[in-house]
Amino acid sequence: MNEKAIVITGHYGSGKTNIAVNLAVEYAAAGEKVCIIDLDIVNPYFRTADFGDVFKDKGIYLVAPQYANTNLDIPSLGLDMGALLHGHDRVIVDVGGDDAGAIALGQYATILKNFGYDMLYVVNSFRYLTGTPEETLELLRDIELVSSLKATAVVNNSNIGADTTPQDVQGSLEYAKAVADLAGIPLLFTAAKRELDIPDTKPVDMYVRPYWLE
Repeated sequence: MNEKAIVITGHYGSGKTNIAVNLAVEYAAAGEKVCIIDLDIVNPYFRTADFGDVFKDKGIYLVAPQYANTNLDIPSLGLDMGALLHGHDRVIVDVGGDDAGAIALGQYATILKNFGYDMLYVVNSFRYLTGTPEETLELLRDIELVSSLKATAVVNNSNIGADTTPQDVQGSLEYAKAVADLAGIPLLFTAAKRELDIPDTKPVDMYVRPYWLE
C-alpha cells in the first residue's frame, strides 16, 4: 500500500476495526505520523474510538464523530479530511459496516480521489451474508456504489473468534482468492491471530473482542 489514505470497509463482523487498529499500530511503530478516523456512525459497539488509550500510548491521533461510544447514531462528523491528510504520513479510515456505513465515506470521496487512496475490503467467510464469493462481491459493489470509491484490494480475515483454528484460516484461502478474482483486485493478505503462528499470513493482535460482534 503506497497511498497515504487507507480506507477499511467490509461487512458487519468482518473484523475490519481490528484490522484498522493493527495497521495504525504497525505504521506508528515504523515511525510514521498516523491518524485513525472512526467513521462508523452506524454501530455504537466496538468502534475504533473504543481504543483511545491504545492510540494515545503509541502516538496515534484519533478522530471520532461526536457520538462515537454512545448508542446514538446521529452523525456529527465535522472533520477536515484535507487537513488530516496534509498533516500526517498515514490516515486510516475505519468505515461502518456495509453500504449503510459507507454513506458517511461518500462525503469525502472527491478529496480521497485527489490525494489517492487504498480501500481494503475485509472479508470473513464465516459471517452471515458473506458465505459465498458471489454474496461477498454483491456487498462490495453496494459499498462502492454508495461511497463513490473503488476497492483496491481484499483482506481475508476469516475467523470464528477465539475458537479459530489454523485449519479454519487455511480453509478460507480459496474463498478469499475467489472474491478477489471476481472483484478484479488483488488479495492483499490473510490475517490470523498472532498466537496461531500460521505461515504466509499476517499476524494480528486481538484488540476487538469478540471479532464477530464488531
